[in-house]
Amino acid sequence: MRRALMLAANGPATGVNPRVGCVILSGPNTTSGPNTASGPNSANAEPIVLAEGWHRGSGTPHAEVDALSNLVARLGPGAARGATAVVTLEPCNHTGRTGPCAEALIAAGIARVVYAVADPGSHSSGGAETLRAAGITVQGGLLARESTDFLGDWLVAARLGRPFVTVKWAASLDGRAAARDGSSQWITGGPARLDVHRRRGAADAIVVGTGTVLADDPSLTARDAAGDLLPAQPIPVVVGRRATPDAAAVRRHPQPALFYATDDLAAVLADLATRGIRSAFVEGGPTLASAFVAAGLVDEYLVYLAPTLLGGPRLALGDIGVDTISGQRRLTIDHLERLGDDVLIVARPRIVATTSTTKGA
Repeated sequence: MRRALMLAANGPATGVNPRVGCVILSGPNTTSGPNTASGPNSANAEPIVLAEGWHRGSGTPHAEVDALSNLVARLGPGAARGATAVVTLEPCNHTGRTGPCAEALIAAGIARVVYAVADPGSHSSGGAETLRAAGITVQGGLLARESTDFLGDWLVAARLGRPFVTVKWAASLDGRAAARDGSSQWITGGPARLDVHRRRGAADAIVVGTGTVLADDPSLTARDAAGDLLPAQPIPVVVGRRATPDAAAVRRHPQPALFYATDDLAAVLADLATRGIRSAFVEGGPTLASAFVAAGLVDEYLVYLAPTLLGGPRLALGDIGVDTISGQRRLTIDHLERLGDDVLIVARPRIVATTSTTKGA
């Protein structure tokens, strides 16, 4: 499974499809040739790798089909009969731009399937049940934690039907995002700003409000330490009812910008999902960040804290709908990192476990 995860990492980290890897191992009933030096189909033979594959992006063969194709090319038709397929994600069960992987594994004669994470998609899940119904032995949950961390934003997007939303802000230790006059460049130092650009480049889209566009005229590009554009650039998204000037820097972005003249953030995310965007990096000012938080649409927080004090009214967050202490929005800190003189805090909404009680139980 760890080898399958390594293979999966070859696939694109952005876009609508997950990164998936597959390793096909010989099994006790494999008829494709010697398993070990002790001879073919030996009861105590160790499995060997017959073929590998991974998903290369939308419209290309899924990892399982890629591995099966490589196996046939190497050993000929029927080589998968009796073998084991080890896959990082539950084989899909639907027909999209490619056919269902569960059916491909059945047709190839695979005897056993081991996967790490169940597919949360409403249309693509159910592959394990289909495989079991065909008499294939299925085991799920192997290296589930590592695979869940690896798939990260895709799992959330598939489960919720919207992009994984990261909200970022930089602030002083007293929680200010700007000085009293509105100036904010720069609160944090170079290493923190470089980290932001790296994370921009890893996102499908970067989201700001019209207020930020009008006040700062940001380019919304991802750049390296020399100021050059990174190979991957997020799609710029501008949300708000005010018009964006024709001369705005965002209109010269390498990717065509998307403009939404609405305050309905859920509708914006739903439309982004239809465009194949699975991760959105929100970098707007306090108004937009607060709106995402208040709407319960944040999956990850990136807070860059600088060792400085600003005071004044320019808070990093405004009203998020918390009126009393009991309504506070608890977070779980996933990661702390020192970036030069600054500190990055990566946090996620805390999942509150609920238990049901039965009278008399």
